[in-house]
Amino acid sequence: MYIPEHFRVAEQETALAFMRANPFAILISQAADRPFATHLPLAVGQDGERVILRGHVAKANPHWQYLESQPQTLVIFHGPHAYVSTSNYVTHENVPTWNYGAVHAYGQARVFSDGEQLLPILHDLIGTFEARYAEQWAELSEAYRRRMLSHIVGFEIVVTSVEAKFKLSQNRTNQEQENVIASLSASNDTAISGTARLMREQGLGMKKEHD
Repeated sequence: MYIPEHFRVAEQETALAFMRANPFAILISQAADRPFATHLPLAVGQDGERVILRGHVAKANPHWQYLESQPQTLVIFHGPHAYVSTSNYVTHENVPTWNYGAVHAYGQARVFSDGEQLLPILHDLIGTFEARYAEQWAELSEAYRRRMLSHIVGFEIVVTSVEAKFKLSQNRTNQEQENVIASLSASNDTAISGTARLMREQGLGMKKEHD
């Protein structure tokens, strides 16, 4: 991913927090003749210094076969984004742009189809997205659970490198950043207002005086 230095996120913890806040990702692998992508939720975990992504796809989805034959993969975590009008800038000679946050995680994948191997992945996903569902899952009949597990293939990706980019008007003045934040915050579209929130979280805009 092309990242000008003023848009680069250097801190891994910031990148991990973004990944966890935006867990519906795009998994990309190389098929025989072209790239292949699947949109899916992922559990983002850590084992010491290692970052580990866990998820599953339908057995009918050939993506697990691509992961098996070509373990090196790319996962894109995408967050809020918004068009930025030049009306937010002080000078006339400017062009519009787009603000956004994105993280690219590269890694090596392993796939799991055995029911017992799938359970830890399933438990990770349940714990991430709806912990209370674990009780309902445990109460389902053994036959039903086995049948559901037979329809999916799990995978685990050990992340080898992370590229994180927050393009959030860092190259503009504090006043212009504040103008952008105010403009985007006024939108009812959560992707747009979320971009303003991300800018504020990164300390952009005018510094507020404390009483």
